[in-house]
Amino acid sequence: MSAPVDRFPYAVFVAAGLRTPFGRGGGALASYDAIRLSVPVAQAMAARAEPDLVVWGSVIPSLGWSNIAREMWLDAKLNPNVPAFSVVLACSTSMTAAFAAAGMLGGGIDLTMVGGAEVMSRPPIGLTAEASKRLSDLFVRDPAAARAALKALEPKDYLLPIKGWANRITGRTMGDHMQETAKEWGITREAQDAWALKSHHRAIAGWNDGFFDDLVIKLPELERDSNPRADTSAEKLAALKPAFDKTSGQGTLTAGNSSPITDGAAGCWIANEVGLARLPANTPYLRLVDYEIAAVDHHVEGLLMAPSYAIPRLLARHGLRFDDIDLWELHEAFAAQVLANVAAIERDDWIRSKTGVDADFGTFPWDRVNPNGGSVAIGHPFAATGARDLSQTVKELWSQPEGSLAIVSVCADGGQGTVVLLERV
Repeated sequence: MSAPVDRFPYAVFVAAGLRTPFGRGGGALASYDAIRLSVPVAQAMAARAEPDLVVWGSVIPSLGWSNIAREMWLDAKLNPNVPAFSVVLACSTSMTAAFAAAGMLGGGIDLTMVGGAEVMSRPPIGLTAEASKRLSDLFVRDPAAARAALKALEPKDYLLPIKGWANRITGRTMGDHMQETAKEWGITREAQDAWALKSHHRAIAGWNDGFFDDLVIKLPELERDSNPRADTSAEKLAALKPAFDKTSGQGTLTAGNSSPITDGAAGCWIANEVGLARLPANTPYLRLVDYEIAAVDHHVEGLLMAPSYAIPRLLARHGLRFDDIDLWELHEAFAAQVLANVAAIERDDWIRSKTGVDADFGTFPWDRVNPNGGSVAIGHPFAATGARDLSQTVKELWSQPEGSLAIVSVCADGGQGTVVLLERV
């Protein structure tokens, strides 16, 4: 194994942060919005150390704010002299926030708080461009007529979340796309259900063993993640009906092997050596060695297949094989998404033709993946997932020897994905 070489001219560290419990859609946290759900996380983290910069995000847009990072920081009644800006890259939002913060360290920025939040229970309802223009023009010319027009709006004038969070270009959801990819890669229903069952069992075990206790703050409405199911079984998962392909009889993605609608907020720390020293002495941390951001033509490769491009390139850059990585934290948008991306990177011919990498990475170590469960069980509030994954990985690898390595991978809508290489130091 070659020694990984830093991407940065200075040491960058990821330290474990905090998150809310992740709530089931329509459940205990549904009365929040993304700002209000972020506030207790920011307050709890700032009580440990005040950052020099905040980078935060939310994926589902709201007309109520344009810079969630600054809004939530001020609503938290924290130091107004700390600058804050927002990022968005679909499900990779808070991981991208970590990359952005890492590149800004130095020059007085030593410690950054990064993260994101999503309240998927409350998607905003907007007006179509045509209806908005019609009303705006009326308000300028004739406010009384505009008010009458407001009352006369019809369903066709609204942007309703009927199809959930469908891709704008294709008009289809991530689940619709992933169902096609699962079929293309031959990912069976049985394999998806088996992975989902492991995710639930591992998340429940993590909670019961106290793994999550110092990563999750308690809220008045919820004290622990509500999505992991202790009572799930192979039989119960097998009994669920297809969620996306409901008519052909060949649908394999279900509510049980897909990440659920979830509300939650999560943060972590990005620091240099000076900033790391400001955190409490018992804070787990890892060195951020390198990262890769990839994009694919989702009309050809599949909407959520970008990690299969990013992982080989990142490994090859450091002369690493699969078994050199001691921990794999793979975001589970769908069980099929994990299985399909790994199926791709196990094929040398596919890697060569698609990524330009000519390397033998060996056999993929499935026993090193998501030891405390993933998004299928824990939940997937879009902008919070990257920070949740990072903090979880930091704590998991912290218990392993120095020099141990981890890969964290997150797929994202639009045919994009982010992957990071971390080292125990």
